[in-house]
Amino acid sequence: MGAMRGHIHLAGVGGVGMSALAQALLWGHERVTGSDRLYDREAGLPIWAALEAAGVELVPQDGAAVDGRTAGVVYSTAIEEDNADLVAARRWGVPLRHRAEVLAELTRGRRLLAVAGTAGKTTTTGMLGWALEQLGADPTVVNGGALVDWTAPDRLGNARRGHPDGLWVIETDESDRSLLHFRPAWSILTNISQDHFELAEVEALFRRYAAGVGEGLVCGEGVGAVLGEMSARVVEVGVDPVAVGGGHEVAWRGERLTVPQPGAHNALNAAMAAELCAQLGYEPAEVARVLARFGGIQRRLERVDGGGPVRVFDDYGHNPAKLAAAWSALAVGGGRVLGVWRPHGYGPLRAMLEPLAEALAGACRPQDRLWLLPVYDAGGTADRSIFSADLARLVRERGVAVELVETHELVAEQMLAEARAGDTVLVMGARDPHLPAFAREMAVRTQARFARE
Repeated sequence: MGAMRGHIHLAGVGGVGMSALAQALLWGHERVTGSDRLYDREAGLPIWAALEAAGVELVPQDGAAVDGRTAGVVYSTAIEEDNADLVAARRWGVPLRHRAEVLAELTRGRRLLAVAGTAGKTTTTGMLGWALEQLGADPTVVNGGALVDWTAPDRLGNARRGHPDGLWVIETDESDRSLLHFRPAWSILTNISQDHFELAEVEALFRRYAAGVGEGLVCGEGVGAVLGEMSARVVEVGVDPVAVGGGHEVAWRGERLTVPQPGAHNALNAAMAAELCAQLGYEPAEVARVLARFGGIQRRLERVDGGGPVRVFDDYGHNPAKLAAAWSALAVGGGRVLGVWRPHGYGPLRAMLEPLAEALAGACRPQDRLWLLPVYDAGGTADRSIFSADLARLVRERGVAVELVETHELVAEQMLAEARAGDTVLVMGARDPHLPAFAREMAVRTQARFARE
């Protein structure tokens, strides 16, 4: 598909990986269309305007955009077999290709740097792409999240077109095993923990992936032992983050590597991105200098308030490790955390129920408060026999103050009544497109409330 110059259609173009791929496909195809069932329901979301500004033609998800002249239809794991676009592709004999397979084709013949891992890969990919851009490498970047510094009303910020013969930097996905499509020259493997599968299965999957790395792999401390013998060089990064201001710093290669984003995990991510840059020949002092200016990733502990008495953060956290990391990062300093989480799917909630309860109970301190919204229902044929109430019961049994709330507005009302100066509001969850707007609304409403007092 990478060699074709005709019409490419993406089913589910609003997904974080699909929207980045759509932009990358625009660089080599005459026409790129995209559909999404969320677009059919809510055409006014900001993502659609940015995609259209980039050149993607948005259409209803009814199969009408696919015909005998279509060169290929791209889908993600979230797309079901009876999707109208897929049905139309089969009827017309149009090739169907998975998102990761298409991205792998685009990177073929390029010097590929891939980022993998259970947690932290989007931020680490952004840090690596940002650093290489600032260092003059002019990389092409395809990421699962938008860099704040690359975002504008007409740019999503999760894809960057670099030099045609330059480096490619991408995020890979283990949730659907699609990372196995890639054979990078170098890779970062941030960490290995349970997420979409049992731990033993996750470890085996990453071992298979790592076996395909050509030159070297930079990883977190202890990951090398899980991977075992490899033909590629393994470079483990062991650093000890220290809180500095609102962020953290680590001692790395004789430099003080500082990142402004909160959380020790972000300093670890930065150290791995920095180490890969050093392995590619860049001077550590220059690498540290540019990473100190990294503006962060949207919805990765993104601070959205204007500096009022209550801090407000928006985060994509959706698995146990990410929820615990986000909460713990904002608890530094002792202020209360008022957090709300929305489970992003019935299947993930069922698969991770006990680990989620453990993570939330371990992160929430006695003074903190937790709200749970209903499971986000994206439609389709999911088994809807598990609920946020099941998680709330397990968390409550572990001594955490948790409230089940049906709507964003009810959460807002309860949080506003509870909040006091020095608190931090943390909005967490994936898929629900209203969460970013809700976080920003909380920033406005908390500031307005304290302005009146």
